[in-house]
Amino acid sequence: MPPPCSPCPTPPVSAESAPGAVPRVWWLVLLAAAFIGFASNIWNAPLFDLDEGAFSEATVEMIHSGNWLTTTLDGAPRYDKPILIYWLQAASVKAFGVHAFAFRLPSVLCACLWMLAVWGFARRYAGGNRAALFAALTVPLSLLPGIIGHAAIADALLNLFLALTFFDIYRYFDQPSKATALRVYLWMGLGLLAKGPVAVVLPLIVGTLFFIWQGRTRDWAHAVLFFPGWLVTAAVVAVWVVPLYLGGRIDFLNHFIFQQNLGRYSETLQGHGGKLWYYVLWFPLILLPFTALVVPVFKRGFGRRPEPLDGYLCLWFGVTFVIFTFSGTQLPHYLLYGCTGLFVLFGKYHDRAPPRAATLAPALLLAAALAALPWLLPLVHTPPQRTFEAGILALVQQGFGITYHVLTIAGLAIVLVLMAWRGLPPWRALLVAAFAQAVVVWWAVVPVYAAAQQGPTREAAQLAKSLGLPTVSYGKYLPSFSVYRGAPTPHGLPAPGELVFVSRDAIPALEKGLDGATLEPKFEKGGVALFLRPALQR
Repeated sequence: MPPPCSPCPTPPVSAESAPGAVPRVWWLVLLAAAFIGFASNIWNAPLFDLDEGAFSEATVEMIHSGNWLTTTLDGAPRYDKPILIYWLQAASVKAFGVHAFAFRLPSVLCACLWMLAVWGFARRYAGGNRAALFAALTVPLSLLPGIIGHAAIADALLNLFLALTFFDIYRYFDQPSKATALRVYLWMGLGLLAKGPVAVVLPLIVGTLFFIWQGRTRDWAHAVLFFPGWLVTAAVVAVWVVPLYLGGRIDFLNHFIFQQNLGRYSETLQGHGGKLWYYVLWFPLILLPFTALVVPVFKRGFGRRPEPLDGYLCLWFGVTFVIFTFSGTQLPHYLLYGCTGLFVLFGKYHDRAPPRAATLAPALLLAAALAALPWLLPLVHTPPQRTFEAGILALVQQGFGITYHVLTIAGLAIVLVLMAWRGLPPWRALLVAAFAQAVVVWWAVVPVYAAAQQGPTREAAQLAKSLGLPTVSYGKYLPSFSVYRGAPTPHGLPAPGELVFVSRDAIPALEKGLDGATLEPKFEKGGVALFLRPALQR
C-alpha cells in the first residue's frame, strides 16, 4: 500500500459544488449536448471507410467465426487493435443487429462517460458546478471529440480510460490512497485492452515529470512500484492475453506490439506521415469553436509559477504534443489524447475568455466557411487521375439542398448575433455558438458528405448482395462494402462470373490486369463502380 503523505492543499471551490446543488436544467443541457455532439445521425449515416468499415467488418467476422480472441478483416488477420472494442461492438450487434447504430453505440456510450468524467473532476478541482458544466460541454461540442464520439472505432474508449487514469493520478497527488492507486492501474489495464501501450506510456511519462516537478518523487516511486496495482493491470489484460497465448496465437500480439505500435511510431504507416508542424496546423481545428480559450489556459499552465492543477493538465497536453509531433505516423486524433486536460481548464477559466470578438472568431470563421462551401467547392481543382475524389466532390455539390443552406445560414446568423450581443458574457455566447456549430456539422455537413463518400459504397454492396454472385474488391480498400454486402470480400482480380467492386481511380489498372477481358458495368456512382466479369461461354 502506498504510504500516506501530507495532503496537498486543494483549491477552494464554490458552494455550488455541494452535492445536490446541480440545477436540473443543467443535466438537461448536458444530455442535449451529448445527443447532438455524440449521437446525431448515428443510425442513418453510412459507415465511413477506412476505419469504421474495418472495425465493423472485423466485428461481424468475429461473431460469425466464434473466434473471440483474434480478428480478421475480409478473411485476413487484422492485427491493428486490441480486443475490447470488438467485444463491445459484438455485444451491441447481438442486441441490435448488424446496423451502423449498433457498431457506433459503444463509442457513444464511452464518449458520454468521458464527458461525465470531465464533469466530475472539474467539479471537484476546477471551481464548482458552473466550471464543471462548461468543461463537460466542451467535450461533445468540440469538433474532433464529437467525431470520435460518433465513430465506430476504439478512440472513444481510449480517451475515456486516459481521462480516468490522468484524473486519478492527480487525485493521488492531492490525497494518496490505496484505492486511488488501484483505480489508476485498473484504467491503464482497460486502456491497454482498448488501444495498446499508449494507455500506460503516456500517464507514466507525464506522472513522472509532474511529481518530480512538485518535489514528490518518493510518493511517485511508491505508486509506480505498487505491486498490487500492477497485478490489477495484469489481471485485466490477462483476460485476453492468456487465452491468446494458450491458443498458440501469440503472433497476433507480436505483430500488434512491434508493427502497429513501435512501427507506427518509428515509420509512416498507411500513408499517414506528417511534418513537425503537422499538429500546429491541426490543433486549432481540433478544438473548434473553443480554440481561443487556449490563450488564458496556456498563460496559466505554461507560466512561470502555475498552480499544480494547471501545470499538470498543461504538461499532459505538452507531452502528448511532443511525443506525436516526432511520430512517424501522424493523425489528427492522436493529439486528442492530451486535450482532455485542456477541457478541464477551459471550464476553470471560462469566465476569463478573451474579448468577445476573439472568443467567437473561430466559430465565425467555421460558420462562414460552411455557409459558403457550395460556392467554394466548385473552385477546387481535382487532378484528372483522382477520379475517386472527383466523383465524391461531384456528389457533394449535388447534395447541397435546402436543409444544408437553411442550417448553415442560420448557424452563421446565430454567431453574428452573438458577436453583437454585448449583454451576453463571452463564455455564454461561446456555448451557444458551440451548440449551433454541432447542429450544423451533424445535421447539415455530415449527411451531405456521408451520402457522397459512403452512400455509393453502401448501394453497390446492397446490389452485389442481391445479385448473389462471388465478389472481390480492387483498388482503394473500402471495407464497409463487406459489412453491407453481408460477407467478406477478398481483394484481387475477378475470375469469370465474379463481380468486382472498384474505386474509379483503379479502373485503368483493373482493365490492364485483366488483359482486356470484358467487364459489364452494374453500378457506377460517385467514386466507385461495380462490374461483372462474364462467365466463360461453353
